[in-house]
Amino acid sequence: MGERCAVIGVGQTRYTTKRTDVSIAGLVREAAVRALDDAGLTFADIDAVVVGKAPDLFEGVMMPEAYLADALGAAGKPMMRVHTAGSVGGSTALVGASLIQGGVHDRVLVVAFEKQSESNATWALSTHLPFGASLVVGAGGYFAPHIREYMRRSGAPDHIGALVAVKDRRNALKNPYAHLRIPGIDRAMVESTPMLWEPIRYLETCPSSDGACAIVLASEKAVTGTPAWIHGAAMRSEPLTRAGRETVSPQAGKDCAADVYRQAGVTDPRRDIDVAEVYVPFSWYEPMWLENLGFAPENEGWKLTEAGCTALDGDIPWNASGGVLSSNPIGASGLIRFAEAALQVRGMAGEHQVEGAATALGHAYGGGAQFFAMWIVSNRKP
Repeated sequence: MGERCAVIGVGQTRYTTKRTDVSIAGLVREAAVRALDDAGLTFADIDAVVVGKAPDLFEGVMMPEAYLADALGAAGKPMMRVHTAGSVGGSTALVGASLIQGGVHDRVLVVAFEKQSESNATWALSTHLPFGASLVVGAGGYFAPHIREYMRRSGAPDHIGALVAVKDRRNALKNPYAHLRIPGIDRAMVESTPMLWEPIRYLETCPSSDGACAIVLASEKAVTGTPAWIHGAAMRSEPLTRAGRETVSPQAGKDCAADVYRQAGVTDPRRDIDVAEVYVPFSWYEPMWLENLGFAPENEGWKLTEAGCTALDGDIPWNASGGVLSSNPIGASGLIRFAEAALQVRGMAGEHQVEGAATALGHAYGGGAQFFAMWIVSNRKP
């Protein structure tokens, strides 16, 4: 992996339906300043900036990174843009880390964002020819058949999705940055909401959020404060429409997990990882990713969810922050997972801190579940 790399600063905005008080530049700067403050640094201490966001159609602003240099203190410094659909937040963190691991820079600022209120992501994903093939009215329409197929194969009962939705939203009540904070949420409330894309109900899907997240990465010699050390980092992708592609449990996800586990020395993820922040935009993807990432045998992920294993007080807490189900500024959602994993091992996650968390997994996926990014961080130096 080359040079050791650590997260030394994390900054987030509050996530909400509309941030009318700031421009895109103001939004990203808010997160960046908070990350720098956490690290005890200023923009002058940063060697390079890496920016990530989802498709430009989501705001209708082409190449927004071109005008963000001033807001992010990047004038006269190396700056680059990363884009891998919904997994971009995770990919952006890994690109930033690679600049340190490769000995190119000592301190890198990584920022990812989305301001969905300035467009409509669902319809941006549903463009028609010649611009692109329709995804059946947004991501939910695309993923619903995969979820239904998982239910058929595994025999999972219909209520599993509601259990995940309740768990993550209750966790969100402990997170001051979370978009959806729903006091008193329970299974009956979730199951009473409209069916959007069968079997996905309204409260089993993620919100549309404005927000930004930033992290400061440092080489070993440039570390300040309390570091979260990167022990493994990996990206994988696969063709969206290749013959015989497994859409319920994509091979790229399995390969990405295997690589990051190998780097970090993880042989049993359920035993070796203390907390996981996993990209779950539709509640049924918790049991599906439990299997894809090796936490549960095939067709048995839903049993861990039903048994409470992934709850905040379970043996493998998933999405203690409330996850994507509670906050979803799409371009930043993956970076939030990575940042929250770092906060956990730094012991700085606040009310949703998992006691004794020493090793954490951050996970992001994107596109038609063909892009994956993951890292494992720890409070121990690799």
